[in-house]
Amino acid sequence: VQLQASGGGLVQAGGSLRLSCALSGFNSLETYVVGWFRQAPGKDREGVSCISGKGGLTHYAESVQGRFTISRDNAESTVYLQMDNLQPEDTAIYYCAADFRLFGLSILEREYDYWGQGTQVTVSS
Repeated sequence: VQLQASGGGLVQAGGSLRLSCALSGFNSLETYVVGWFRQAPGKDREGVSCISGKGGLTHYAESVQGRFTISRDNAESTVYLQMDNLQPEDTAIYYCAADFRLFGLSILEREYDYWGQGTQVTVSS
């Protein structure tokens, strides 16, 4: 089982980035909720967004609501996080993670079983 996050980079405030999380080695990908988390320097890791196994349910942290959009393509085994109107406070290492869950959603870090490495997002003012 592996998750590979990519797409981070340096962008000016107001700009956009799209992160990708490639999942491999999972049986029945539709049984896994996938979440995005981030950790800024000196801060605890926080949940940003998550999406249900078939993509019908999504959840966003209040700080990114209306600016970020999560989606998934199970045929391509990839989950995306489109980030628009990025702000300096969005600067962090972004991680994707998978939670085996047949119903509902959770953005609680402790619920997630598998984690990928992070991808750095830096937003300059």
